[in-house]
Amino acid sequence: MYKRGNEMDTINNEKKKVMLSGIKPTGDLTLGSYLGAIKNWAERAEQFDCYYFMADLHALTTRNDPATLRRRTLEQLAQYVACGLDPQKNTLFLQSDVHEHAELGWILNCYTMFGELSRMTQFKDKSAKNAENINGGLFTYPALMAADILLYQADYVPVGEDQKQHCELTRDIAIRFNNLYGETFKVPEPYVPKVGARIMDLLDPTSKMSKSDEIGNGRVCIMDAPEDIARKFKRAVTDSDTEHCVRYDPQNKPGVANLMSIYSAVTGESFDAIEREFDGKGYGVFKPAVGDAVIEMLRPIREEAGRIIADKAYLREIYTDGAHRAQRIASRTLRKVYKKVGLVEKPF
Repeated sequence: MYKRGNEMDTINNEKKKVMLSGIKPTGDLTLGSYLGAIKNWAERAEQFDCYYFMADLHALTTRNDPATLRRRTLEQLAQYVACGLDPQKNTLFLQSDVHEHAELGWILNCYTMFGELSRMTQFKDKSAKNAENINGGLFTYPALMAADILLYQADYVPVGEDQKQHCELTRDIAIRFNNLYGETFKVPEPYVPKVGARIMDLLDPTSKMSKSDEIGNGRVCIMDAPEDIARKFKRAVTDSDTEHCVRYDPQNKPGVANLMSIYSAVTGESFDAIEREFDGKGYGVFKPAVGDAVIEMLRPIREEAGRIIADKAYLREIYTDGAHRAQRIASRTLRKVYKKVGLVEKPF
């Protein structure tokens, strides 16, 4: 059974810097996600008070099959726990379970300028990809993202290149609000995480492996069956030269370099050691070996995630307790904001 942390855990967490990250449940977690980021997250709990939420409200900016969105939200939570995010050391919850996100999101909409939202490059990119569904939520979701962060008085927000602009906007909104009403929000800092392996698509090694890849033949997902993983690696792009040697040369042999990066991240071997191990053996030996190494690394994660998903009561305990813990902090911030902007104090 899952047990809540005791009061001493809460006291200790309050002394730590706060880190927050939201994950949109709109695709399957990939090998790239795990090796590039998630693998390093477990150790953050020793240094930070970490909040991780499934950003299901953000997912509504695109059209989803309702049953699929619910399934993916819970499966993604289970996968994060299986990857090492201990729910007793990290606050794990569903965004929609903490209503303060939506409430503060609306208030911050009123303190975010139209011009600022118009300059968001992600809005432009997503609008181009979803021309038939350019909705208001797609335009204003950076204000909800700011609410996600500012509710918990986060010190740090892990950001990739595509999220830096949103973090800057969050800082601008917090500073603007603080200047108008006095110190209310902590102004967060972007956190450049420990860089894991940069994993590229198996069929297009010039593109990052992505969970949004609709076809999926170039990506490996955490929950893929072993036979599917083996098949994908056997079909992975290498290069067109005639020597067929395993050599790390990202410029001229990006496919081979990507496979070597994966094998190195999984086994811990250096590129030099990998070159020696497969010297003279060719791609027909190398590609299946990479696939086998990935299969064995993912096997315990896949099995644990499957166990958690099947145990609906345990999974519900995790996100229910996480929501309670998150809401204690979020409601405190929202009450302060209500008072600052002139709203009548909530009667309950």
